[in-house]
Amino acid sequence: MLFLMKRMGIDYGAKKIGLAITDDSGVMAFPYKVVPNNADFLRYIESLVKERGIKEIVIGHSIDNKGESNSIHKAVESLITDLTLSLGIPIHLEPEQYSTQQAVKIQGKNAHTDASAASIILDSFITKNKKS
Repeated sequence: MLFLMKRMGIDYGAKKIGLAITDDSGVMAFPYKVVPNNADFLRYIESLVKERGIKEIVIGHSIDNKGESNSIHKAVESLITDLTLSLGIPIHLEPEQYSTQQAVKIQGKNAHTDASAASIILDSFITKNKKS
């Protein structure tokens, strides 16, 4: 039997952060919300995880065209540490190159683009880790 769990995807940016959440089975990712990257973000994520029963987080691994971590990734590493200490749930990195461009191509650029990018990141992780 396949163990399924609710997951959250995060597209981390310097100014705003896109969030996606799966259905209860953890197999379909949906854009959720775009929130400002400010001092309240960590508390917001912690409360959302508890409120929604999220058991796993997938964060976009921000890399440059050479495949190396870029400046945003240093902030992501700090976020991973903070979330691990406060929530104690699995946190995974998923390559996120061009996820925002994919979201724009699908829906056009709008206020929900970063949430859609988070959904693409989360869906990529789910697809890679499906058990047959």
